[in-house]
Amino acid sequence: MNLLIYIISYPILIGISILPHFILYRISDFLYLILYKTFGYRTKVVRKNLKLSFPEKSEVELKKIEKAFYKHLCDIFVEMLKALTVSKKQVLKRFKFKNIDLVNKHLDNNVSVVLMCGHYSSWEGMLTIGYHINKIGYAVYTPLSNKYFERMIVKSRVKHKAYLGSRYHVLNDIYKHQKNKEAWIYGLAADQSPSPKPKSYWRTFMGNEVPVFTGGERIAKQYNLPVVFASINRVKRGYYEIDINTLTDNPKETEENEITDIFTNTLEAQILKDPSQYLWTHNRFKHMDKNPKLTA
Repeated sequence: MNLLIYIISYPILIGISILPHFILYRISDFLYLILYKTFGYRTKVVRKNLKLSFPEKSEVELKKIEKAFYKHLCDIFVEMLKALTVSKKQVLKRFKFKNIDLVNKHLDNNVSVVLMCGHYSSWEGMLTIGYHINKIGYAVYTPLSNKYFERMIVKSRVKHKAYLGSRYHVLNDIYKHQKNKEAWIYGLAADQSPSPKPKSYWRTFMGNEVPVFTGGERIAKQYNLPVVFASINRVKRGYYEIDINTLTDNPKETEENEITDIFTNTLEAQILKDPSQYLWTHNRFKHMDKNPKLTA
């Protein structure tokens, strides 16, 4: 069945992908009408998230953010399709990196780097960093259940010098890289909503107490790897700027959860500047009432 779905879908996806950007954005406009206006795709989740994050805003203000978010989301959908066939020339034109020397200075000294970002703006655009660094980019992702689409996605990303590493293998892969003294840049979208565990780290995110992902910090401290934050922002439709900033060059000198706190605070500040670019369709606060310290 997976093969049949792939055979039917592949020519359609590629056919859409090869269309020029201006046509793709007309498709995005139509998709906005279908997903948001007609079917209300995940609007309950989005509205819940926005109300929890911005309790001080009026219904009119929240509705404005909501509409802008869905327009952005539809653009991200078509841009992900475009990534299957987009050229290097277009990638370099549409994704600009600032302060990339903060990464290359470590890689040139054969020191790996942990790069953290949120599901903000075009987080997929981070995969184009391979054109700007002197080593290999390793993006942690969740593999697809359909192995045929999985191969297609991996192949399309590899051509832009991005290696996709399964989240199920990332720790072993990093161990091997460091053991062999290989310098990589490890990209993590570190704003997931992990399931609560006895040793989970709880803190506020957008004003709500939730368990937060600490994997990036733990990796950095284990191997004493510098950590940077990628601030991704839409300049205009289809064009993005990624600003690289150092979170720490000496993770082992930081306090427990300090790196995670700095990352979370930095991401929150970014979201507050333009909430429409954050991925509100994910249920970020689904565990907010499960903190054992608050419910005991």
